[in-house]
Amino acid sequence: MSGTFVGMPAFPEAARTAVRNPTLRGNLRHATHTIRDKRARAVAELDDWAALREAGKRIKDHTLRHLDRYLVQVEEAVTAAGGTVHWAADAEEANAIVARLVKETGEREVVKVKSMATQEIGLNEALEAEGIHAYETDLAELIVQLGNDRPSHILVPAIHRNRGEIRDIFRSEMSEWGRPAPEGLTDTPAELAEAARLHLREKFLRAKVGISGANFVVAETGTLVVVESEGNGRMCLTLPETLISVVGIEKIVPNWQDLEVFLQTLPRSSTAERMNPYTSMWTGTTDEDGPGTFHLVLLDNGRTDTLADEVGRQALRCIRCSACLNVCPVYERAGGHAYGSVYPGPIGAILSPQLRGTGSEIDASLPYASSLCGACYEVCPVAIDIPEVLVHLRERVVQGGPAVRRGNRVVLRPAKGHAAERAAMRAAQWAFTHPGALRAGQRLASRTRRFHPRTLPGPGRAWSDTRDLPEVPAEPFRDWWQRTRGGKDGAE
Repeated sequence: MSGTFVGMPAFPEAARTAVRNPTLRGNLRHATHTIRDKRARAVAELDDWAALREAGKRIKDHTLRHLDRYLVQVEEAVTAAGGTVHWAADAEEANAIVARLVKETGEREVVKVKSMATQEIGLNEALEAEGIHAYETDLAELIVQLGNDRPSHILVPAIHRNRGEIRDIFRSEMSEWGRPAPEGLTDTPAELAEAARLHLREKFLRAKVGISGANFVVAETGTLVVVESEGNGRMCLTLPETLISVVGIEKIVPNWQDLEVFLQTLPRSSTAERMNPYTSMWTGTTDEDGPGTFHLVLLDNGRTDTLADEVGRQALRCIRCSACLNVCPVYERAGGHAYGSVYPGPIGAILSPQLRGTGSEIDASLPYASSLCGACYEVCPVAIDIPEVLVHLRERVVQGGPAVRRGNRVVLRPAKGHAAERAAMRAAQWAFTHPGALRAGQRLASRTRRFHPRTLPGPGRAWSDTRDLPEVPAEPFRDWWQRTRGGKDGAE
């Protein structure tokens, strides 16, 4: 995975700073509550939502089990339709392929459709290092780019910005990137949208190279699908002479019947719409219709390693709807930047540590960025059990153990800073397998309850600083049971 977020602190430290920002928290609270309320109404319109959810889960699981076969089918179909397929094992290889393809056209500017995969690999920065300017055309991505910022939400990357901040960014930065903002620009949504439209129009008409991702790839025909709401994607996909699409290998669906399921669940879960305003599909190249040259870069970048994990692989079902972010109490308070990844929120907490590994401080902290309330699982349109994967990854962080990295089986060492936790778990394991010792410990704890501290010492303070320690009961459950029900003279 790209080093775009290198230097970010671990989640607890980043979140501690974020929750002290009242403007950020207000922006997040308003946006997430609005989106999730609209989504709930849109989903409630479908009587068969549960069946669609189960169908999406099964389609994704089937595809992942047979991914080798479907990848070959995609390559054959795209090639037969006039496209060229490239394989990228990691971010560095993908960036090198795209940079080479752009240079071969002789161009030094590209327009981009919003793409999580290209953000993941740090493509914009890689192209800039090669003297190629990449222009984001999605409104929210444009705001992030002009503000020299980072995305903080999957669906609404500039969710942390309010209208006043966006106006100020447009006024001060647009002229450095192209057409300046209109004089007297206000913070009304219509004026901001018009300023972006005028700024981008000249780039659409000038650019010879477009770069996209894809929401889905239909294996049987090699068709790529992009869903969006603004029309910028349609411009990028049809006007340039060359189109380069960077797509994660998990985005494949076997056929058009399978695609139909996701074209119902994705818009309702993301934008709370019955269907996306723009659903663009293209298959290879066609004379005098759209780009004359098409390249598909199939990206691994840790995905096959994730696929090897029987519990963690369900993260690859994700269709990037962002519903889990909008219901997560942790994301609502901490925001997306605290996750140190282009994938924030609950899905980022399980996807990033698998794609990048848990060797860094921030990736080792992400599985703990959750209250395990389960709201994310309830809204996921492909039924990813995010709490299950979080617990699984926490075990990996604390205990280490077997894993697959870069296609090789390795044994991970436990992450630093969890020695006390491991010792506590070993002690608990010993106690629970020795009933006599457990009984004696429970009685001792009950009889000394008056002397128990209100906070834990040492590493335990990180837990008790924000929680009340539960009071130890006056007698253990075993003794209570024996006294009231278990003895010969127990109560009736």
